[in-house]
Amino acid sequence: MAKITWAGQACFQISVSSGKENSANIVIDPFGDIGLKEPKFEADILLITHGHSDHNNIKAIKGNPFLIEGPGEYEVKGFFIQGINSFHDDANGKERGKNTIYTIEAEDIKFCHLGDLGQKQLTDDQLEKIGNVDILMIPVGGTYNIDSSGAQRIIGQIEPKIVIPMHYKIPGLKYDLDDVSKFLKAMGKNSIEPQDKLTIKASALPKERDMEIMVLKP
Repeated sequence: MAKITWAGQACFQISVSSGKENSANIVIDPFGDIGLKEPKFEADILLITHGHSDHNNIKAIKGNPFLIEGPGEYEVKGFFIQGINSFHDDANGKERGKNTIYTIEAEDIKFCHLGDLGQKQLTDDQLEKIGNVDILMIPVGGTYNIDSSGAQRIIGQIEPKIVIPMHYKIPGLKYDLDDVSKFLKAMGKNSIEPQDKLTIKASALPKERDMEIMVLKP
């Protein structure tokens, strides 16, 4: 069983459990002062995609998590995590620097969080490392990373089973980003009712040809 909760921007908590002996709270990209209420998540594992203040507020997270801040392969508490080098822009990092894509394998589900990806498309090497993805968390707000059309292109490359958009305009956010409706329109969806969280088992994942888009409430 996996439970995904979104705090806004690119910050998620993924809680995975198959009993007391094999459970963890994995938090990704906690933000600082960006106009939103700071995340109050507790973490066993904390992933940071890059060093910008709307993604690296480590002090906001409770607990004593195992911290991962870049590319590499990690096995923590029986869960396999891979950090993949990428860029925050489409100029090989010359404008905004590097970004780490993370894949997480837990409960027979493969998650992928793209961080502040700015590349117009993924390279063959990146795609090979990412592999087959069940649940993809992807930025769609533009300005600082890919926009709705870029997200559509990346989704076509990865072909996940579930897509969760992130890093878009929500009430209170200081940054001027596109609304999620622009992304949904690009994907041929008029509207999707936002959910408080996503709770799912591997056996309940949709078939690859039946990709679903899930919008979460912050």
